[in-house]
Amino acid sequence: MRMILALPLLLSLFAALPAKAQDTPVAAAQYVELKPSFVGTVGPGPKIQYMKVDVALRANDPTAVPRIEYHDPLIRNALVSLFAHETLESVATLEGKEALRSKALAAVREVLEEEEGTPLVDDLLFTNLVTQ
Repeated sequence: MRMILALPLLLSLFAALPAKAQDTPVAAAQYVELKPSFVGTVGPGPKIQYMKVDVALRANDPTAVPRIEYHDPLIRNALVSLFAHETLESVATLEGKEALRSKALAAVREVLEEEEGTPLVDDLLFTNLVTQ
């Protein structure tokens, strides 16, 4: 008789477990926009050509954001140097833009790894990329 009474109680406990697991908050990705935009000349010349790039960094760890912001000058320096070596032809295609994005992510992660001992940044996004 006790077994029959305990069965509905156990079933109701198991039914409540998934609801508890869903209530656990998941840390949302944090984005750090590097402002102002990166604007500079590209290519060897003689004609002056420009590139403007807006960059956002994604960190899955919210505690990483202040540390990323602290190292903004070093990150910007690495990206300015990287962008200065590009040509209009190298970023004219989607593949070229993706290759530049990958190189930029690697440069940012290298700076943060050197300074913080961990890369902190999970992804790098171009929110705008204009060449002229």
